[in-house]
Amino acid sequence: MCGIVGYVGNKEAVGILIEGLKRLEYRGYDSSGIGVISSDDGSIELRKTQGKIQNLLELIKGRPLKKSQLGISHTRWATHGEPNRVNAHPHSDCKKQILVVHNGIIENYQALKDKLKSRGHTFVSQTDTEVVAHLIEECDKGDFLEAVRLTIKQLKGSFALGVISRRYPGMLVAARIGSPLIIGVGKNENFIASDVPAILDRTKRVIYLQDGQIAALESGRIKIVDFQGKKIKPKVDIVSFKIGSAEKQGFDHFMLKEIHEQPKVLEQMLSTRIRGNRINLDGIRLNEKQIKKISKVIVVACGTAYHAGMVGKYIIEQLAGVPVETDLSSEFRYRHPIVDSKTLIIAISQSGETADTLAAVKEAKLKGAKVISICNVVGSSLVRESDGVLYTHAGPEIGVASTKAYTAQLCMLYLLAVKLGEIKNTLSSAIRAKVIKNLRHVPHLLTDILKAKSAVAKVARAHSHFGCFLFLGRNINYPSALEGALKLKEISYIPAEGYAAGEMKHGPIALIDEYRAVVCIVPESDIYEKMISNIQEIRSRKGRIIAIATSGDKEITRHVHEVIYIPSAYKLLTPLLAALPLQLLAYYISVKRGCDVDQPRNLAKSVTVE
Repeated sequence: MCGIVGYVGNKEAVGILIEGLKRLEYRGYDSSGIGVISSDDGSIELRKTQGKIQNLLELIKGRPLKKSQLGISHTRWATHGEPNRVNAHPHSDCKKQILVVHNGIIENYQALKDKLKSRGHTFVSQTDTEVVAHLIEECDKGDFLEAVRLTIKQLKGSFALGVISRRYPGMLVAARIGSPLIIGVGKNENFIASDVPAILDRTKRVIYLQDGQIAALESGRIKIVDFQGKKIKPKVDIVSFKIGSAEKQGFDHFMLKEIHEQPKVLEQMLSTRIRGNRINLDGIRLNEKQIKKISKVIVVACGTAYHAGMVGKYIIEQLAGVPVETDLSSEFRYRHPIVDSKTLIIAISQSGETADTLAAVKEAKLKGAKVISICNVVGSSLVRESDGVLYTHAGPEIGVASTKAYTAQLCMLYLLAVKLGEIKNTLSSAIRAKVIKNLRHVPHLLTDILKAKSAVAKVARAHSHFGCFLFLGRNINYPSALEGALKLKEISYIPAEGYAAGEMKHGPIALIDEYRAVVCIVPESDIYEKMISNIQEIRSRKGRIIAIATSGDKEITRHVHEVIYIPSAYKLLTPLLAALPLQLLAYYISVKRGCDVDQPRNLAKSVTVE
């Protein structure tokens, strides 16, 4: 959560910082702020405000900042202290000489704050961040980098920091542990940011700052040390995706753009990973002997990624014959899981920085399990913690509600399930060939669904007034029901629940009346008739029914009020197809209700705190 941008160089800093913040607003938008050191007189200039970055722009327009070539900026997702101007970052020390921006949580901030108060420090905010500036003030004996390092040794928690000081007008110091931070390397200028899109229009050369590292940036120099002060030689990577990937490109919202990108994302993945009738899983870093020894798989993930993992459970057990458990990362450690060297952990995260998933992986590794991550972000913390990684390469996902990352994760799980089944000799060559052949065709089917999106929009507009929704699915599309409900409540704020259809009679049926809309995911399958029985139960209680059904299914129209069709496909792959109409339904309902689609209230894209 939270977005950080920092700059030191030979250009005007304010415009660079603001443009970077705009590209990071998906990480938090409760409040924002910018702090610079004036090139003219060395004074600190600070502007902060509640709300979105547009509010900050209006504030700066009314009170312009002095010229500067050094500054830091921040867009916040609130943890400590309500969202307001005082609690917005950057924060300063007593003498107003130091400015700090921070992503993460300082767990021992209260104890540190009490000690600082006893030594005469005064505080103005409710945040944990403010203690960092005060500690740096105390530790500064003439070496800025060392002052930050000594401060960090006193902190407990996870954090990314950007710091500037009037005493060092040409230096920007950054540090991280547990929260993402990258360095952008330019010509006579350098940057820090929470994510690559913030600086991609300025440079494609980046250094992924590692946990336990501190960097001192000047216009033509970068020095990196670890928390013990040992110098680290940085590795510069070249970012492959283009800035256009992080822009709307004519779409009304990032979410709609990313929904439309799904056919291309899956086509690229499949063309890279499938050669003839063989699946290439380079990056998995497990040999066949190790895979054959696997006796159990545990999927750990959060939110949308967890729903992808639930689909993975069905397909891995069916194709690879290995028992699979699915765990919410936030609960995994606390149930004392039985894990050993024959256990494979599949950790799924779009950002690779999800704090709970990282903690689950570390717990599993301590017990000897092997870990494969399915991740979208190169060089992320999860990737570094894993034995192997399967990159989805879906490109930057700016909309807070995940869309293309979800289907990319699903697709990778299908590929992994087939590969595991192949190596463990549980999958016949005929079934393997059938799955691969049908997977190749999925991008075309998704394109067909998008061509008919107007039909989904019509259904959405007709149902946007309903006060609550129930989503039902069975078997492999039970997770689809959970994901459909999550998408709707994330961006439209309509209470929505996802349930296994067979569980409806064990409680949820009490909620059904003419004021509740029920979305039933009922494609062609062996359990089609059971879903029809559930639909009849809903209909008899006056529930308003929307069906996601297979194209050509005329029977379904006799039982429901509205039908959204998906193309006929191999039954095992229907979650990939059902995802799009569910995403579109949520999107169009949110638009109709006038909600902020890309930046729903209280949410942020990357959850980097537990």
